[in-house]
Amino acid sequence: MADFSDKQIQDVWNKGTTVENYDSVKYRKDVCGAWMQRDKYGKEETLGWEIDHVYPESKGGDETLINLRPMHWENNRSKADDFPSYTAVKTSNDTKNVDKEERKTVNDALLAELKKLYRLK
Repeated sequence: MADFSDKQIQDVWNKGTTVENYDSVKYRKDVCGAWMQRDKYGKEETLGWEIDHVYPESKGGDETLINLRPMHWENNRSKADDFPSYTAVKTSNDTKNVDKEERKTVNDALLAELKKLYRLK
């Protein structure tokens, strides 16, 4: 795992999806719908999460905020270095995380920004 500053971790956490009636300081969802808990950063636990490089470092991605997002640790591991489509393995059913494998693709707006930033075709 990369060595992120406290500010970077908080900035990335703030990009998570807020859910009505839940304290967004403590709980958010990742792009796959999995619950995350703020103080579980870097932990392989039920609500643990990591910072995902949308465009992987192995392909030339960096730590520019637009390229970073909070992701449940199991989704981040299953995504690996896949881009722009990847496999997610965790989502939620109401208030609990559940196992569900499905293909996901980076949304068009973010994909366009990343293509411009990294000069991709």
